[in-house]
Amino acid sequence: MQAIKVEDLSKTFRIKRKEKGMRGSVKAIFHPQTEEIHAVNGVSFAVEEGEMLAFIGPNGAGKSTTIKMLTGILYPDGGRVEVLGIDPTKKRRQLAYRIGTVFGQKEQLWTHLTPYDNFRFFGAIYDLSERETEARIAELAERFELGGFIDTPVRNLSLGQRIRCEIVASLIHRPMVLFLDEPTIGLDPVVKENIRELIRQMNREEHTTIFLTSHDVGDIEKLCRRIIIVNDGQIVLDDSVEHLKSHYSEHSLEDIIVEIYKSQEEN
Repeated sequence: MQAIKVEDLSKTFRIKRKEKGMRGSVKAIFHPQTEEIHAVNGVSFAVEEGEMLAFIGPNGAGKSTTIKMLTGILYPDGGRVEVLGIDPTKKRRQLAYRIGTVFGQKEQLWTHLTPYDNFRFFGAIYDLSERETEARIAELAERFELGGFIDTPVRNLSLGQRIRCEIVASLIHRPMVLFLDEPTIGLDPVVKENIRELIRQMNREEHTTIFLTSHDVGDIEKLCRRIIIVNDGQIVLDDSVEHLKSHYSEHSLEDIIVEIYKSQEEN
């Protein structure tokens, strides 16, 4: 069964252009010039339930815009989106109860609260009973080894500890799909590997669908079996990691991805 289905998805932004200097500023007021940016242009793909997919591309390729449309934050200009059979543009609140998000560069936890208090807060947001919330906190705290700092204010945690707590917060309500945007950014190699193992364990035990964006090839290679590369708002490659590595047997996955990026720039 498909967890995510995208058909001919498109999103265009109109941005203002201004010439340099005071003259340009005055001109922009009375004769504004705009330019259309096709952030996502006719993208189609599907993700099976329980799949771990890497959705990658260079900066400005359309990754974040796609995720925002999948989660209902942005409305598409064209095409169709279904996540767990729900149209995010029509039933965003309903969808929010069934998905989780982790953005490595954006905190969702209240830093003056402890992880435990944050988890209780998220449990209330998702309408869990106190009993359900406490049971889920205990389960995830054990799995993610939070016992040593679960009662420490988030602002006093290390980056690795905070990321673990961010993931736990996104899992309190047992989401069926988890969107991970650069989850290991800035972490040291040991902590990165610990986070990856926890994500693998969660996928294995709870069959959670993982939609990952990352510039870290280690995340892609160690977590995902399939990779989609986008550039200029379009899909330029959709293949299994295993097939890519076998097809380019003399190169590492990082070299393969870099070559694909370079070939797109030349085109």
